[in-house]
Amino acid sequence: MAQGIEIRQAHFPGRAPIDAYGNGGFRFASMSHKGSILCLPSGIYGWEATISQPFTGERLLKIFEEADAVRFVLFGTGPDIRRLPPALAERFRKAGISCDPMSTGAAVRTFNVMLAEGRPVAAALVAVE
Repeated sequence: MAQGIEIRQAHFPGRAPIDAYGNGGFRFASMSHKGSILCLPSGIYGWEATISQPFTGERLLKIFEEADAVRFVLFGTGPDIRRLPPALAERFRKAGISCDPMSTGAAVRTFNVMLAEGRPVAAALVAVE
């Protein structure tokens, strides 16, 4: 017998380049996701960050859980560059992770290049329209 719809947290279990961004979401691995995403060694996750609050959300803590496999985090902060809050920048520094905030478009392009080079990179990408 059919059961109700099962709602799961957005997660793609693998590394994939970002094929497109805009219209409030991203395309990767022949799929699309509406909203912001975190691209980590363990996969691509939905993330609740927005242009007005680009550094929020419990899920951001997953970067620290995977710190052994990450040396660079690219923060795509929307259409404009936003500085990381000092406390967050310090936490990344103490974890040995370099953080680079930039526009979402620049972060997507840089992530794809670094991923293709096999570098230990993660990306926190805020969706843009």
